[in-house]
Amino acid sequence: MIVRLDNKDINTASLILGVQLPAYKVEAKLINFEGIPQLNDNVESIRASNEIFIGYMIENELKGFLSYSENEKEYQICRLVVHPSYFKQGFAKKLVNHFLKEIARNKRIIVTTGTDNSPAINLYKSSGFKIQKKIEVAPNFFISVFENSMGN
Repeated sequence: MIVRLDNKDINTASLILGVQLPAYKVEAKLINFEGIPQLNDNVESIRASNEIFIGYMIENELKGFLSYSENEKEYQICRLVVHPSYFKQGFAKKLVNHFLKEIARNKRIIVTTGTDNSPAINLYKSSGFKIQKKIEVAPNFFISVFENSMGN
């Protein structure tokens, strides 16, 4: 079941971190870039985040989560992670679909991912996102910026 997560709660922040760190470690190896900012998070930085978190929970276990921010013009998906033990079971797709159908309304949606992260790129493309540009954020490391304007 997909639920809103209270990242200000210390126990929930610990659950979030327990999914985030192993997931981003796998991504760092996949894209050959150890500089993913979320690898530096801790419980306090998760608690301090102003992002809105939704999580896929089964029997009180967090399988994955999506976080996002919103302003007057757009939503930005900030994090989409699934614990490596649950890769390729559809949790990321379900989180994105829930976000698109139940949350995102009448605004464009932006998401970025490492250009070499083919699982994420395939997921976003299959969810209606279109690549807008590639940005070099570190020497020889690029991110791809995607947009979905379904709501417009």
